[in-house]
Amino acid sequence: MTSLLRLCVYVILALLAFAANSVLCRLALNNGLVDPAQFTTWRLFSGAVTLVLLSALQCLKHRSGLKTIWLEGSWLSAFALFIYALGFSYAYVTLETGIGALILFGAVQLTLILLAVWAGQKLVWLEWLGLAIAFAGFVYLVLPTLSSPSLLGFVLMTFAGVAWGVYTWRGKISAKPLFATTSNFVRTIPILLVALVAIHFNTAQAASPQLDGIMLAIASGAIMSGIGYAIWYAALPYLSASMAAVLQLLVPIIATLGGVIFANESITLHLVIATLSVLGGVLLVIIARKRTSKNA
Repeated sequence: MTSLLRLCVYVILALLAFAANSVLCRLALNNGLVDPAQFTTWRLFSGAVTLVLLSALQCLKHRSGLKTIWLEGSWLSAFALFIYALGFSYAYVTLETGIGALILFGAVQLTLILLAVWAGQKLVWLEWLGLAIAFAGFVYLVLPTLSSPSLLGFVLMTFAGVAWGVYTWRGKISAKPLFATTSNFVRTIPILLVALVAIHFNTAQAASPQLDGIMLAIASGAIMSGIGYAIWYAALPYLSASMAAVLQLLVPIIATLGGVIFANESITLHLVIATLSVLGGVLLVIIARKRTSKNA
């Protein structure tokens, strides 16, 4: 397999994995197979196990100690990862697959752009225009129409997107992203246990999860998150930052199609217009940034 073909395969598999997370979560929650807290628990735990195995293999290959894995992560990144995973699960109780993915990845990209501004990067007028179009798309998405998403679901998924954006931003400082992700997944476990105790004492008795729901959560964590992230990180060194950002904009589109095929959801004109606005605005920012960096 040639290097270019291998890269294309890695990118396709990673994007499918990202989109599949939305589909699997929606299938599990919409059918009442598991509750959001249980889905998050199984997802993070199975993801941590898979990533530990992958990282251990890397350590054996390069003859480095397992302590290296732990040192790459941080509790702040783990907390951001936890907020993302929990908000993601609870948001999909009320959001359809495509809408949820659009809010998530739109919020992620906008968060990264705003963090860049906060770090001192100046935006040109074309980037500000793109931001305005993207935010207008979000406003249009939640306009009071029959096809508008749940406001609570929108807020929860926005928080999830912001948290994932912060997690991604912090990941840029790591020289070993696979080890950092593994360490952060492992660190979410004690945070998750504390949250589950709090949720248990503030809600009615949760129903026992069905085996199908647990399997969907494990598939989301072990395969789509664990292996999916590993594949994405394998491809990232060969992609420019702008190309990686543009490729991620395909995820909401893939997730929408997955919702139609596997969850019997429908594509509305409202969703299409909002998608074009949000993703088009973010794409405009990315193009403007790339043009600015070339002229610098």
